[in-house]
Amino acid sequence: MPLFSKSHKNPAEIVKVLKENMAILEKQDKKTDKASEEVSKSLQAMKEILCGTTDKEPPTEIVAQLAQELYNSGLLVTLIANLQLIDFEGKKDVSQIFNNILRRQIGTRSPTVEYISAHPHILFMLLKGYESPNIALRCGIMLRECIRHEPLAKIILFSEQFRDFFKYVEMSTFDIASDAFATFKDLLTRHKLLVAEFLEQNYDEDYEKLLHSENYVTKRQSLKLLGELILDRHNFAIMTKYISKPENLKLMMNLLRDKSPNIQFEAFHVFKVFVASPNKTQPIVEILLKNQPKLIEFLSNFQKERTDDEQFTDEKNYLIKQIRDLKKPTA
Repeated sequence: MPLFSKSHKNPAEIVKVLKENMAILEKQDKKTDKASEEVSKSLQAMKEILCGTTDKEPPTEIVAQLAQELYNSGLLVTLIANLQLIDFEGKKDVSQIFNNILRRQIGTRSPTVEYISAHPHILFMLLKGYESPNIALRCGIMLRECIRHEPLAKIILFSEQFRDFFKYVEMSTFDIASDAFATFKDLLTRHKLLVAEFLEQNYDEDYEKLLHSENYVTKRQSLKLLGELILDRHNFAIMTKYISKPENLKLMMNLLRDKSPNIQFEAFHVFKVFVASPNKTQPIVEILLKNQPKLIEFLSNFQKERTDDEQFTDEKNYLIKQIRDLKKPTA
């Protein structure tokens, strides 16, 4: 039995046809309608090879051949670089093809991870996709699939382009800002040891600026992420640094009184780290002592409606006790 019937082109042919028609789309001349149709057909054929059909699995050797053609032809780069020229369904197909081929393994090797590591501009094109509304969410899906692989997450984290996330998570389009934040969070929480190394070298005021965001969602998500980061034992150095600064404690005390109960609640989870730490710095102790009666009264009445959350009630009582037991240091 031949591997391909006459109606099914082989991987080399599919890649050749797709590359030729992408070149026509790039020119944006009169032939684009026909080219767009051919691109859609080729992407469908490629997807069928990679994902198989409902009744049969894709043959391993054909998938390997297609992957090799994608690498050698540079088509993977072309598809990402010109994603905005492809129609809506085609964009979906590209992201499915990309993610599928990225997951492909040969033993312990991940060939597409190796290919992207050698061509890191693919990652930065995906990241820059957040600046184009018609491809932003598709690029986000592919970027998060890349981040699952530590070598690729490391390239993004330690790049200058990483700082673009601070701009993207504040974008005015809600869907794009939320998607960018999901990717940002994934980068900072998935690979614990890598992130701890990164934060020790790079944590700065840009992260804290997000806590002052005018955007409610960004502010809440940033608080939640901060709580997650400083409560992770891998980030002990960052936690120690963060809770040593009086301005950070003052910000959390202000956010405890935010008009949003959700922001108050997330602030509580950061505030408790300051109070529970056995190694408080002198400025932190002084702020807590200065506000001791007010804090005890405030926490006693804080979010009383959370009656079914036993852990929260226990933590609140523990903090009240810790603050009550604080003593002025003897001279």
